[in-house]
Amino acid sequence: MDLREQKTKKSIRNAFLELRAHKPLERITVKELAELAQISKATFYLHYQDIYDLSTRMQDDVIRRVLESIERADLFMEDPTLFTMQLFSAFNAQQHLIDILFSGTQASVLPIRIESALKEHIFRILPDTRDDARFNIFLTYQIQGGYYAYSENRRRFGDRQVLDTLKEIMDLLHPKETDSIP
Repeated sequence: MDLREQKTKKSIRNAFLELRAHKPLERITVKELAELAQISKATFYLHYQDIYDLSTRMQDDVIRRVLESIERADLFMEDPTLFTMQLFSAFNAQQHLIDILFSGTQASVLPIRIESALKEHIFRILPDTRDDARFNIFLTYQIQGGYYAYSENRRRFGDRQVLDTLKEIMDLLHPKETDSIP
């Protein structure tokens, strides 16, 4: 990709974030985005099919960054508490973009897509987990429940307190063998 194309895409993405921070996805038009990005509508369509394609690609970038922040996806099997802390630390690092890209009708998209991507990765490494009900239910509970608890409470109680409480919950759900030794 040449420098001019990189600048154009950056301009489009910045304009989209500016609009998306104040408007629902469904109300953003290519015309207003193109005007804000100072490009033509035709230039926009050279890079993206529509507003939803742009939004999905930007969401994909955030999801990729979140997943890359986790040392090992299969850590869930060995140390679910550490896995959860790494996952929410990754969410926290991307929070500004998450707040914009995954708001409104897109609010439930992030945990669903994170769960799906993690499961597929783990299933490749550990194929027996695909049909393991306990594994699948725990992973869904950790990601969906944990994300909901985190996103609903972080502004009121602060990231640290929410993460500490989630850690307590994870320790209760997954006690380490050494925890029960007197």
